[in-house]
Amino acid sequence: MSALINPAPVGREPAEPISHWRMVWRRLRRNRLAMFGTVVILLLVVCAVLAPVIAPHDPVLVNPKTRLMTPGMPYVLGTDEFGRDVLSRIIYGTQISLKVGVISVGIALAAGVSLGLISGYYGGWIDHLVSRVMDVFFAFPAILLAIAIMAVLGSNLTNVMIAIGIVYTPGFARVTRSAVISVRRSEYVEAAQALGATDLTIIVRHILPNSMAPIIVQTTLSLGFAILAEAALSFLGLGTEPPTPSWGLMLSTGRGFMETAPWVAIFPGLAIVLAVLSFNLLGDGLRDSLDPRLKE
Repeated sequence: MSALINPAPVGREPAEPISHWRMVWRRLRRNRLAMFGTVVILLLVVCAVLAPVIAPHDPVLVNPKTRLMTPGMPYVLGTDEFGRDVLSRIIYGTQISLKVGVISVGIALAAGVSLGLISGYYGGWIDHLVSRVMDVFFAFPAILLAIAIMAVLGSNLTNVMIAIGIVYTPGFARVTRSAVISVRRSEYVEAAQALGATDLTIIVRHILPNSMAPIIVQTTLSLGFAILAEAALSFLGLGTEPPTPSWGLMLSTGRGFMETAPWVAIFPGLAIVLAVLSFNLLGDGLRDSLDPRLKE
């Protein structure tokens, strides 16, 4: 009764509503594993940008006198078979890994989202055609499809990014198509159609913004897989060419020294594991934060 008799004090401002993305950030901050992945990713970005400043030695300088030195000072992670500093090569290898990851996923994002939007919005024969073409790509293992594309295009870093982008396009197309189908019959879409909005306007202003959550998660997870794919192709000799520092190439050359100098292969392998794990942890955290019903 007292609450009915005594109204809220005059002049008190109503509580400001919390935006969707601020709420997502609050949920993400509570996820310790996701924040750990975020911190590691930020450190990798810093290493890639400031590699010339951070790296203690020249990553491609050959010095036979320091060949296969054990970890310690002045070579913290030791040296490889050519006397090159392993730590410096790992730091510079971050540039290659992040560059390939961002550009290849960007290619897959642009192509896959475009195909998914068209397929999910228009449906009919367009949907069937796009879906069947994507099913053909899904029929091949990712690494084998990338190797086949590299065999056609040739072995260099640019073709690696194109091949990985093509391989991951079907994943983005399928995720986007599913999200578009779930929102295209919404009331706000039907209202926009009734007002005479064009298909392009409806897709860009109404459907795409409301389909971004699964696309963001797919992008984060694909970045980790793209780094792993680049390392695998370089390990097989189809990616980065020596003496350019690449984690996969370092792992490939270091496997021959596992008995005498295991650090040559162990530390690049740990860098790959840490990078892929960090992107996966962040992707899982974003998935739970963008759709909290999944945790229930």
